[in-house]
Amino acid sequence: MHTADKMTVLEIRATVSLALIFALRMFGMFSILPVLALYARELPGGATPFLIGVALGIDGLAQACLQIPFGLLSDRIGRKPVIYMGLALFALGSFIAAGGQDIYVIILGRLVQGTGAIAAAVIALTADLTREEHRAKGMAIIGMSIGATFAVSMVAGPTLGHVIGVPGIFTLTGVLALFAMAVTRFVVPDPIVSSIHADAETVPAQISAVLKNTELQRLNFGIFTLHAAMRGLFVVIPLVLLEVGGLSSDLHWKIYLPVMAVSFLAVVPAIIVAEKYGKMKLIFCSAVALLSVSTLLMAVFIGNLTGVVITLFMFFLAFNLLEATLPSLISKIAPAGSKGTAIGVYNSFQFLGLFLGGALGGFLAQHVNRSAVFVFATGLGIAWLLLALSMTPPPRVRTRMIHVSGTMNEERARRLSAALANIDGVSEAVVMAGESVAYLKVRMGEWDEAGADRLLQA
Repeated sequence: MHTADKMTVLEIRATVSLALIFALRMFGMFSILPVLALYARELPGGATPFLIGVALGIDGLAQACLQIPFGLLSDRIGRKPVIYMGLALFALGSFIAAGGQDIYVIILGRLVQGTGAIAAAVIALTADLTREEHRAKGMAIIGMSIGATFAVSMVAGPTLGHVIGVPGIFTLTGVLALFAMAVTRFVVPDPIVSSIHADAETVPAQISAVLKNTELQRLNFGIFTLHAAMRGLFVVIPLVLLEVGGLSSDLHWKIYLPVMAVSFLAVVPAIIVAEKYGKMKLIFCSAVALLSVSTLLMAVFIGNLTGVVITLFMFFLAFNLLEATLPSLISKIAPAGSKGTAIGVYNSFQFLGLFLGGALGGFLAQHVNRSAVFVFATGLGIAWLLLALSMTPPPRVRTRMIHVSGTMNEERARRLSAALANIDGVSEAVVMAGESVAYLKVRMGEWDEAGADRLLQA
């Protein structure tokens, strides 16, 4: 094995440029969240809270429907063609929304934005361009770029809304998507071979088994709940900051900046405790409990600016911690060789949560009151907490991918899988004949790495 090797210049270039593509796309998606509700209600003809919620969440519906199909399409026609198509659709939707004179055109634009579902194709291209032993590192860099983009967008969105207006943000989003197409063309390397990677892509034959896995079901419900609560929050909070706090939209960054910065920093020690000291279930359940408490307190203190800011910090502390730990739990719980499918299904539930959170949040704000949005989120959070408390503590394992030398067929793959599963410290092993890759779940510090190496390189 060559796990001590550093990433090559080509791998670094591929990972950084693909992370940039994600960031350019996500900046436009995220920066609109803190300002759209304030802008939409002033549109000619009026926009109801329900329609505002639909506008906030409709992109999630399109992504939930298309992200797996687009990933599979990239296996057939290539990664870059799908990325070009997705970014072009995203740019088109942005320009439609920029020109929208009423809420219905903005909803249409947001829907078209969502059809540019390139996440699966970008992840698959990352897998094509990185070696097995460095792929997790590449995925981590992309994940960090998304988290950082979210934080920056929450702060930049209100300022951009004041300087260039919401139509200007949509226009900028479209321009950034076009720039991302140029990055794809001129900076991202072309893969020598594109193949299916079970650790990074959805395999249709595995979807049924993944959906039936009760431990993964808990996580899928969790990511649905988390993003439903977050999207519902942005139906209400910008209006509360304006009406209760007396803060004009251009000053909202003064709330979001300290909330996002402190919550990001506070998450780090919790993640270290969870991973290093095997306290994942404790930290995870605590974060779900904090999420539920924060949404309940938002419902209670919705008429008090200080209370809103404190509970907003609590919410994003829980949100950022769960966003960091959920993918780790997926990796630990998903069967070896099915991680890509598990993540694909998980992402679909996330996008569905975005849509329903926005639409139901808007409906409740319009037909009940604003506090009802957070009471609903609290109900989801309590249901998730009950599921989390009853979950089996995740195993303290890491996934290792190792290239297998020699001619590979199904019979040899079965024999190697059985032999690897008997190696000390290996809890699960699957060799994929089509990829010539072994997927191992190992107990770090305990497994016989040298023995696995000898077996696989024989």
